[in-house]
Amino acid sequence: MNNNMKVQVEVDPTEDTEWNDILRSHGIIPERPPSPTEELEQALEEAVRRQHENRLDGKDLDELDELEDEEDEEFLQFYKNKRMQEIKKLSEKKKFGYVLPISKNEYEDEVTKYSKEGYVLVHMSLQSNLQSRLLASILSTIASKFPELKVCDIPAQRCIENYPEANCPTLIIYHNTNVIKQYITLTQLGGNAATVKDIEKLLVEVNAVDVNDKRLTINQMDDDLAEERKTRFIKKSVRGRSNDSGDESDDFYD
Repeated sequence: MNNNMKVQVEVDPTEDTEWNDILRSHGIIPERPPSPTEELEQALEEAVRRQHENRLDGKDLDELDELEDEEDEEFLQFYKNKRMQEIKKLSEKKKFGYVLPISKNEYEDEVTKYSKEGYVLVHMSLQSNLQSRLLASILSTIASKFPELKVCDIPAQRCIENYPEANCPTLIIYHNTNVIKQYITLTQLGGNAATVKDIEKLLVEVNAVDVNDKRLTINQMDDDLAEERKTRFIKKSVRGRSNDSGDESDDFYD
């Protein structure tokens, strides 16, 4: 009998055995692929870790002050400094706060060239048009609310000769000298029912405003809703204590 005869043994490389570990260490079989369950658990752990690390994102200075007793002082101070830097940067960007009327001759300097520095919204308007008047009102609010944005108004006929009245209002957004969004009438922005919230949503989509910005109507609504729930909870608690006191009184007199 030949003692040197090699016997081929069938091995399942996916099995988690000591023998397979030896074979893997010698590169005879490939490394065992990660378990889908393990990958899922790791993904969940990472998601929880990130959620915990970013739990203070979006909170303003007052909200951070309220967390002094709950959070690590150094960690909290880091977020306070971060928020103060954001406020400082925002303050430095505040240049406008109103709608700027422009002429055709000013368009290149006031719109195209300036868009290298920031976002520019242009309303090609028509005073006799209902939607144009609505947009003018909305943009006035936007300009005041987000003074770092440049909002311009130019009569459509003065901007482009024979510009169709049916195309009014036209809203154009510039950034880095490029047109990044253009809307002919308000059809895609809510029509005659368009609101500030609709334009704010557009600003978030083009990254002109951060989605967590506290000035956004949607974020203010969330804060108002949270405050309303808190108030209801307090009132409910007070009523509950009053009822408990009433019950105790009844028991006493009984």
